[in-house]
Amino acid sequence: MAIEKILVVDDELIIRKSIEEILRSNRYAVCTVGTLADAEKQLGRNTFDLILLDVKLPDGEGTELLERLGRQPVKPLIIMMSGYGTIESAVACMRAGAFDYLLKPFSLNQVEVLVRKAESYRQVLKVNEYLSHEIVGTRDLIGSSPSMMRVKQIVRKVGPTEATVLISGENGTGKELIANEIFKASGRASAPYIKVNCAAVSETLIESEFFGHEKGAFTGATERREGRFELANGGTLLLDEISEVSPRLQAKLLRVLQEREFERVGGSKTIKVDVRVLATTNRDLKRAVAEGEFRQDLYYRLNVVPVFVPPLRERQDDIMMLAEATLHAACRSYGRKLRGFSNAAREAMLRHDWPGNVRELQNTIERAVILSEENHLIEPACLALIHLLDPASSSPAPAAHAAHTSRQLWNPEAQSESSPGMVKPLEEIEREHILRALEQTKGNRTQAASLLKISIRTLRNKLNEYKLEVLAA
Repeated sequence: MAIEKILVVDDELIIRKSIEEILRSNRYAVCTVGTLADAEKQLGRNTFDLILLDVKLPDGEGTELLERLGRQPVKPLIIMMSGYGTIESAVACMRAGAFDYLLKPFSLNQVEVLVRKAESYRQVLKVNEYLSHEIVGTRDLIGSSPSMMRVKQIVRKVGPTEATVLISGENGTGKELIANEIFKASGRASAPYIKVNCAAVSETLIESEFFGHEKGAFTGATERREGRFELANGGTLLLDEISEVSPRLQAKLLRVLQEREFERVGGSKTIKVDVRVLATTNRDLKRAVAEGEFRQDLYYRLNVVPVFVPPLRERQDDIMMLAEATLHAACRSYGRKLRGFSNAAREAMLRHDWPGNVRELQNTIERAVILSEENHLIEPACLALIHLLDPASSSPAPAAHAAHTSRQLWNPEAQSESSPGMVKPLEEIEREHILRALEQTKGNRTQAASLLKISIRTLRNKLNEYKLEVLAA
């Protein structure tokens, strides 16, 4: 709820009581006072979201309080009330920062309408404050390969529904872009679209990020703060890398998905929300469930409609289409003029495995645009792609096997397994140490992480880095 606590400041008792009654019937917490001095006391003790403030009070002008609160960095919305209103007075109040102006006598229905208007406005402010720190993706979903055409078909079907969607795939495949497309195709496309990267927020703060906190809930909580679920109320919430959420918080997420309600950290009031949830993961959550790292009931709640985004190496038809689109965008961004890719550069890109997927391709093209000569073709040297070849057969060396190994994790249709690929020499010792720990624990990653004295998240990252996921089965 964008507005919870309301302060009513008016010297007429009947007005205070009438406003209090109608607001409490709408489940707002209300405090009423008759003087500026009492209003100041309440503001010193509590945080209010909205103030209904009379212009004329026994101990001074309400506009004085309006101007003082307007200078504060965090301030409530203020609706001024007056029985002696003029156009000039209303304009002066609005210029001083008032949200709106009520002329006495007014009906209680007018009060309800204005409070609902203030609630909607406050949520918009909070959402915009959050979005000002986010980059909203505007890229198109590019690809004409059979696998990407299947993904687009699912997006078209699931987008207009209210279904929860779990998007899986390797890092850099464009999972967030798929989520953006689902949001844009939904009936909530004009409502808030809020994202939270579960892997980027520390475990101690992630609960507050999700559900918000009350003032004084913990050290540093100087003001009440709405969480991402509240900001997304009426819209869509993207839980990016959902696999990184701790088991304790998984239980609370399950409740929100089931009941659409929660409490803020340090609070006791139950808050109800209407939110569509999308989630992404770069892990095989079925395996995480089997290994006891992810709740089975939460997995089924999230996996209503699964969408698998294939790695770029399995989308050969899309490589040059993505490369051309990235080239044009990068040239516009850097003010460069290039003639395109040479045949050798095209061949190099088609032969490359793209372990970093679309993100690696985009970074490679952007670098090539910067390094290439103006009005020339992009050559392989500017792409700086390395191809490991088996000297005996001139075919892709173990790096290709590593790519195949990774496919077993993500492609449900894959039937066979391969050994992990080559790694850099400086990483060999660490890789072998991890392998020995997994062998000793018979593939149990939780026990292996404990043996190595690292977190399970760090171990997962290392397994992904070395293409060893299949060995940890």
